[in-house]
Amino acid sequence: MDDPYHNNVTQQGKGGGEYTYTQEGGGGGGGQDGYPYQADYPPQEEDARSDATEGADDDEQMYEGEYQGVPHPDEVKEARRAARLEARRKARQVAQQEEEEDNLPEQYETLMEDCGHGRFQWMLFAVLGLALMADGVDGFVVGFVLPSAEKDMCISNSDKGMLGLLVYVAMMVGALVWGGLSDKMGRRKCLIYVLSIDLVFSFLSCFAQGYGFFLFFRICSGFGIGGSIPIVYTYFTEFLQMDKRGEHLSWLCMFWMLGGLYASFTAWGIIPHYGWGFAIGTEIQIHSWRLFIFVCLFPALAALIGVIFMPESPRFLLEAARHDEAWMVLRRVHDTNWKAKGEPERVFTATNIKTPQTEEDDFIEIQSDTGTAFQRWTVRHMTMLQQVMANIMSLSAAELRLQGLFLLIVWFCLAFSYHGLGVWFPDMIKYMQYEEYESKVRVFHRERVERFHFNFSLVNQIHREGEYIHDKFANIEIKSVKFEDSLFENCYFEDVRSTNTFFENCTIKNTVFYNTDLWEEKFKDCKMENTTFLHPKKGCHLNFLEENDIVIYMVSFLGSLAALPGNILSALFMDKIGRIRIIGGSMLASAACTFLLLLSFSQGAVICWQCLFYGTSVAAWNGLQVISVELYPSAKRGTAFGILNGICKFAAILASFIFAKFIGITKIVPIFLAFASLVCGGLVALKLPETREKILQ
Repeated sequence: MDDPYHNNVTQQGKGGGEYTYTQEGGGGGGGQDGYPYQADYPPQEEDARSDATEGADDDEQMYEGEYQGVPHPDEVKEARRAARLEARRKARQVAQQEEEEDNLPEQYETLMEDCGHGRFQWMLFAVLGLALMADGVDGFVVGFVLPSAEKDMCISNSDKGMLGLLVYVAMMVGALVWGGLSDKMGRRKCLIYVLSIDLVFSFLSCFAQGYGFFLFFRICSGFGIGGSIPIVYTYFTEFLQMDKRGEHLSWLCMFWMLGGLYASFTAWGIIPHYGWGFAIGTEIQIHSWRLFIFVCLFPALAALIGVIFMPESPRFLLEAARHDEAWMVLRRVHDTNWKAKGEPERVFTATNIKTPQTEEDDFIEIQSDTGTAFQRWTVRHMTMLQQVMANIMSLSAAELRLQGLFLLIVWFCLAFSYHGLGVWFPDMIKYMQYEEYESKVRVFHRERVERFHFNFSLVNQIHREGEYIHDKFANIEIKSVKFEDSLFENCYFEDVRSTNTFFENCTIKNTVFYNTDLWEEKFKDCKMENTTFLHPKKGCHLNFLEENDIVIYMVSFLGSLAALPGNILSALFMDKIGRIRIIGGSMLASAACTFLLLLSFSQGAVICWQCLFYGTSVAAWNGLQVISVELYPSAKRGTAFGILNGICKFAAILASFIFAKFIGITKIVPIFLAFASLVCGGLVALKLPETREKILQ
């Protein structure tokens, strides 16, 4: 029957039965929701089956709404059940990940105890000690070569101050950058970069003939070596078990003192020997102070060679989810130590070390496999930079904010007083030497010298309103001499060397200057009449007898040597009485020593109190560096130490500027600033948490 409003459809099922439904046409006028046929079904019981599907398999049963894309209720239930299972699986995975992270410190400590402490740690101790020694040497290089370099390259006083300032700024930036990168690139890799940069640019600075190039090379060298301290302490800490950390990190601190001894001794033995220099062609002059810079490269070179043969920190490898590499390094440490102890049969028993992989690691791996080589390089390094910045920002988390602030204050206070007095001691000695020299000056007033041959040196003299007629000055040195309102007529100067010598308001007539270094800058407001300059020695010229006072080298040498007893005592007692007592006690004792500086009325007294101050304050440095690596988790350890060391460099810059301003004016202000800083830092240090029995997080 052809009905415009009814259409009967019959479909044969697989099981031989039929099912029939009736659809009303006319634009869906007889049903609900546009599907009127659904309302035509007779009411059925819930478990009833149609005749058409009777005998069919359950798996082949068909849902009437599937033609319209309506999900079957069973499918909805199954999807919800699957979602709940997936949520439970993810929750279990997160809980397992958190449990693994919580168990990692104890697991790693157990592994290090199993590996033991022996030959491997001592080899690493020597290598990293040389790297720390290289940093100590670099801290003295600029100060030692500056008196000679300023004459050799005609460096003005302002440029001289800028050199020392910019090198320290570069070291501060290097500490921040390399400390952060060591948490993402690895301790060993960053240390290789740091030492390589220092070696290359320090070597180039040996040959720089102009101030601009010399400044650039020293800044680059400072940027490199500035990152050594955060990396060295972080690197060595992660190879030590808990009961060995304090003592052996304190022994490692001794290498910075050895760097000072090495620099002072070599400067003392090389720089004053002008004859040890040589020339490369006619343009490059290698004087003895440049040889000193070259000799100072040896610790960094030896450290670089040693680090190449050392493995990466296994703790870093575990944090980076590089489990197999970490296992190989730990087995190497284990086998090296136990074979050296005569027990080669002992087997490394750890078989499975798991740490969760972060989403950032997945992102880098995915992105580094796509795009061009440049895009992969850019993505990898930009992501690494973002991670470093995230590490820095995360250090202000609530649980670290207070103790991190206390630690930062202690670092700043100790560095401010230590480096401030480190500048004040040698400058005070120089000022005392200058005062003593000035007290012996000879003054000649209205002397008249005619037809006289000056064949002897003029030293530390003032000549006022003198007259020199037909006189000859030949083959002599004029040192710290001033001629004021004097007349030179028909005189002859030949082969004259001068240091700190000036002519002020003088009249010079019919006079010849032949092969002398007396040039325009030596004559102030002078009147020249028929005066001739032949073969003048323009520019700056070295005078090693004047510019290299071995007392300064001796002061630095004794100051570094005085730290030896403090280093030994702090290493022996670091694990016995704790880090906090070492830091607080050392800083307060150093504060008491600063009052003795009020009694420094001679050069010998200044040297004595300097040695006492360095000997008492070095224990605070050791304790501070130990607690800094123990307080922060492995993923942020290098970043945190880099920030703290950067604050130390900033305090050194600030203190050097402030303390130098009071030289020759008063001793009270520098001594009070050092005392207040040490007392403040010592009291704040007592608020820090004790970490000697803390497992590395």
